[in-house]
Amino acid sequence: MAEPIIPPRAKLFIGIITNKDELLFLAERKLAKHYGEIDFRSSKIPFSHTEYYSTMGKNLYKVFLSFRKLIKRESIVKIKLYTNRLERKLSPKGKRQINIDPGYVTLSNVYLATCKEFFHRVYLNKGVYLENEFRYMAKQFLPWEWTYPDYKKSEYIDFFHTIRQLHYTQLNE
Repeated sequence: MAEPIIPPRAKLFIGIITNKDELLFLAERKLAKHYGEIDFRSSKIPFSHTEYYSTMGKNLYKVFLSFRKLIKRESIVKIKLYTNRLERKLSPKGKRQINIDPGYVTLSNVYLATCKEFFHRVYLNKGVYLENEFRYMAKQFLPWEWTYPDYKKSEYIDFFHTIRQLHYTQLNE
């Protein structure tokens, strides 16, 4: 019988979609207050891959953040519930103006938390599921058939390579 092994902590990242700089900066400040120092921030990446966020307006962009403090993998449930509350708080009168999606990177995968069930997602707890977006093999991130189209963009993959390297360094400190 195999004994349970607790995996190493993971590297938290959060993707934010909006078209309002002031809302982005406010969200960043609140997230940093909650999760600690932001150790890497992507540039603004134009976001137009789906109509799902069309109610948020035009000229949407995504920014990825990663956090210095590593997380226990099971904490992604609390993190997703917090980011959902923060989205609501930053969206006056129920009109969504920002999307905040957390996930984490390990040395072998990129995972994204969601509250939507689908065949390839694993249920964790409290309505939160986990989706594997990439596996890391032969020094590259390989997508799955369900990986979101925007996640296949070179800017996203560059971000994940950068934070994977940060994670690797942190694990070996």
